[in-house]
Amino acid sequence: MDKAKFPKAKVRWLAALIFVVILIKFAANNTLWVENTYSNQIYSGFSHFLRILFGWLPFSFGDMVYLAAILWIIWKVVIFFTLLFTRRLSWRWVKNGAVKALFICIIIYIVFNLFWGLNYNRKGIAAQLNLQITKIDTADLKRLQFFLLQKVNESKQALMVSQAPYPSNKKMFERAVGCYHDAEKVYPFLKYSGNSVKSSIYSWWGNYLGFTGYYVPFTGEAQVNTTIPAFMRPYTTCHEIAHQLGYAKEEEANFVGFLAVMASNDTLFNYSAYLDLFIDTNREVYFVDSSSAKAAALQLLPAVKSDIREWHEFLKRHQNPFEPIIRWMYGNYLKANMQPHGISSYDEVIVDLIAYYKKFGVK
Repeated sequence: MDKAKFPKAKVRWLAALIFVVILIKFAANNTLWVENTYSNQIYSGFSHFLRILFGWLPFSFGDMVYLAAILWIIWKVVIFFTLLFTRRLSWRWVKNGAVKALFICIIIYIVFNLFWGLNYNRKGIAAQLNLQITKIDTADLKRLQFFLLQKVNESKQALMVSQAPYPSNKKMFERAVGCYHDAEKVYPFLKYSGNSVKSSIYSWWGNYLGFTGYYVPFTGEAQVNTTIPAFMRPYTTCHEIAHQLGYAKEEEANFVGFLAVMASNDTLFNYSAYLDLFIDTNREVYFVDSSSAKAAALQLLPAVKSDIREWHEFLKRHQNPFEPIIRWMYGNYLKANMQPHGISSYDEVIVDLIAYYKKFGVK
């Protein structure tokens, strides 16, 4: 290629990429189009294709992609500092590197949104169920707290009676898919096919980074941190499958995971969901009425208290000085993707739960 013309070619490519970014931004502002066309048609078919393409692999291809990207970045950083310390770093090298980085970032942004990210702008599960989302009051919160208290005790009692051992990770993933097959009979839009749920190779690191699971949008794989306490894994798995179905926001994934679990008679999954949701709800009650929160906690079965204690001890063991920075970074990522409350977005499932039970009643 003629060197004189090469910069012009770069400019044309950059202009084309920026035009695509503008189109994505324009499409994202039309939530109805995102819901009806992108999420329910384009993404639905494409994500199924990705699950078929990578789901059969016994390892996560997405994790390998992330590893390759991390190693590439480290390599580039090493080269930069080597040139810097040997005084061979030139302005031309920096300029070319900056241009390449810009192109890479724009391409990743485009691929991310086309493969999955536009789902952040869909109308979502509340609209699909015609839920009336309103500001909750303390009375609503306490009613939900009492209901979850009963359910978490009931499901734990059933587990103790059955004395069923915790399943292997592979079996647990299969049972999570089974929950969605049951949910599909009640909510056809939760149809899930092409199983692609896997253990994350970064589970140990995840304990310190603060994640229990994640979705790889570039390969369609749902990753679960399988080193967290066993009673937390079932609901986490259903949460990640919800991301695969296009529910990108964290509170929506929590709520969809809840719907899948409640459609199933799998007591282990029921307990995992009720426990997680009770912990979140009781924490919110504590902010407005600490005495009520403490009283509810005292009514938990000893075995439930033991599980909560194990979870808190697990989190405490994996605290690290970088955690506030990691939470800040992830919180800003969530805010940039239509979740203005950042990390607290996970707990917004409580609003959905109250609206759901107001409409459909409790069982």
